[in-house]
Amino acid sequence: MTRIKICGITNKEDAFEAAHLGVDALGFVFTHSPRRVTPRMVQEIAQLLPPFISRVGIFVNEDKEKVEKIAKSCHLTTLQFHGEESPSYCQGFREKIVKAFSIKDTSVLEKIPEYEVDAYLLDSYSPLRYGGTGKTFDWDIAREIKEFGVPIILSGGLNPDNVKEAIERVRPYAVDVGSGVEAREGKKDPEKLKDFVRAVRGANELFTSA
Repeated sequence: MTRIKICGITNKEDAFEAAHLGVDALGFVFTHSPRRVTPRMVQEIAQLLPPFISRVGIFVNEDKEKVEKIAKSCHLTTLQFHGEESPSYCQGFREKIVKAFSIKDTSVLEKIPEYEVDAYLLDSYSPLRYGGTGKTFDWDIAREIKEFGVPIILSGGLNPDNVKEAIERVRPYAVDVGSGVEAREGKKDPEKLKDFVRAVRGANELFTSA
């Protein structure tokens, strides 16, 4: 069963809508981005969430002590690192660790196995920004990375129209969507959220009934 993470949550309304739809995780961006949030904002949202929803903090090349402080104050369950963090940097945290990789070509296959983390997040490469590009990458590379035996989270340009195909081709542990379900930067579209969740569940039903 492919799980669902909604990334770039910036407000209570979007968090509640996603929670109501039964998604598995919400992502909060603690780095330079149109979707950036403060620890105080996340604390207020987290207090009102139902149980069993993972709270993921997204960081880019941040000081480890600051990451630990934010993780504790916001009760984060997972940390997602999107920068040039080294394999050693990713060790020693109490939370689950996801290392994101920007996929440009197959050269990434040499780098990824160096990281002993709980999951790999695969996103599209951009020379201008870390994540949130709204573009897909070659999913055949994702299938190769899956062979390393570490859960993969598929991201990059996913939306209600293509997520079913992505799941059918890659069979990832989870899919991650941000801009693909937005009305504008930082604000989700309720109908797109519903359509995305419906598409993922439809794909999952196909596999469970096969």
